[in-house]
Amino acid sequence: MHDTEEALFRAVHGIAGRFAGQPVPVVMEALLRQLPKAPGLEVTELRKIAEEISVGRDPSGL
Repeated sequence: MHDTEEALFRAVHGIAGRFAGQPVPVVMEALLRQLPKAPGLEVTELRKIAEEISVGRDPSGL
């Protein structure tokens, strides 16, 4: 796995553990603050990730 991708997956996994069940805007804020910058990672994708975490899922696959 590429280093940037691994860093993203690990960051999403950590956020999912801490913010599971929180409202989407709260999760979005955490994602925007804590995820490493990666090319191609758009706001729509972050919103989908936030929605998954908000309902208690860990979309990182870890």
